[in-house]
Amino acid sequence: MMSLRFKLVFFTPKTHTAVILSTLFKQCPNVLGKIGQYEECAFITPGVGQFKPGPDARPLTGEPGKLEYVDEDRVEIVVNDQGDKVQLKHAISHLKAVHPYEEVAYDVYRLEDV
Repeated sequence: MMSLRFKLVFFTPKTHTAVILSTLFKQCPNVLGKIGQYEECAFITPGVGQFKPGPDARPLTGEPGKLEYVDEDRVEIVVNDQGDKVQLKHAISHLKAVHPYEEVAYDVYRLEDV
C-alpha cells in the first residue's frame, strides 16, 4: 500500500495549544509532525474564534445562546499515513480526546508530492 501524507488543521484556545501538541507528538511519534529529518513540526497562527452555543451545549467558555469570542490558535501538522488512513484516524481520535472543546473544529487535507 502506498503511503499518504495529510495536513491536519485544528483550532484551539491559546491556553491549550502546547498541551495538545505535546500529547499528540507523544501519542503518535513518527506519524505526526515528522518532515524528513525534523520532528514535532507544526505551524501555529493566532486568531479569534466565534461561536454561539446551542441550548443543550456545554461550552468550555461562554453560555448557551450567547455569542462568544475566544483567542485561539490555528494549528497545522503533517500526518504520515501508511495509506489506509488508520494513522490519520488514530491522530484525530487522540486530538478529540485531549482537546478541551465539546466539538473539535478540524480540517484534513491530502498532500501531494509534485
